[in-house]
Amino acid sequence: MQFFGGTEISPSPPVPTASGNNAHMMYVFNRNGVCLLYREWNRPLKTLSPQQDHKLMFGLLFSLKSLTAKMDPTSVDKGNLGVPQLPGQGCSFHSFRTNTYKLSFMESPSGIKIILVTHPRTGDLRDSLKYIYNLYVEYVVKNPLYSPGTLIRSELFNKTVDQYVRGLG
Repeated sequence: MQFFGGTEISPSPPVPTASGNNAHMMYVFNRNGVCLLYREWNRPLKTLSPQQDHKLMFGLLFSLKSLTAKMDPTSVDKGNLGVPQLPGQGCSFHSFRTNTYKLSFMESPSGIKIILVTHPRTGDLRDSLKYIYNLYVEYVVKNPLYSPGTLIRSELFNKTVDQYVRGLG
């Protein structure tokens, strides 16, 4: 079954660009801004409560999506800055980089948002995010015990994502 481009989930995910643990953290949000999953691998400084951290991350994504749509040179109808957009609507961004981290982002047609924060020299992670989304569909969505919109508590999903993300470069 094909979910997000490419083919079915295969035993061979996209090859990481380098070896090592360059991933810092990962968020999975639903369309309403509820953080369904937060994973942390390499985050030495913790300054916010988890709830504040999740709100800030979702707010950042909301603002960046709105800004990129407003600045889209191909769209005549720009809408108002700050107005929510449907998944796939308007111009989108995939990542941005600072001197200390790189944030990579993917939004599915159903509104699931996957954010991966990595080392700033990490390459393009679009295929990796699609792979993680396909893992989400296989191990979480298809699980008959999972109720949509609830926190993700699948040990198999967490273990598989941990193994994959630790190899990203």
